[in-house]
Amino acid sequence: MYTLFMLLFTALIIGGLIWAYIHHLNDKGEKLKLINQGICPECKQPTIEVVDQKGGGCSGTTFVEYECTNCRYHDSFNIGSGGCSTGSCKF
Repeated sequence: MYTLFMLLFTALIIGGLIWAYIHHLNDKGEKLKLINQGICPECKQPTIEVVDQKGGGCSGTTFVEYECTNCRYHDSFNIGSGGCSTGSCKF
């Protein structure tokens, strides 16, 4: 009986963690959609700017930091596309 409760408790915890991670990714995706339109996700003003951008080489990902000049919202994203197989890797 104790083992059954322990398994149910573990399944509940793991399910909650998976749900929280999926929710986090959806929220981050919605923010990125707004930022790509030039709109700050916090103050909804068109005052978002790229602060820093670092390429990842052949991995195809780029680390981009954005900041709002109005409300000082700051966030960073790993944006991936390409890689060596698509010819986007430059030496």
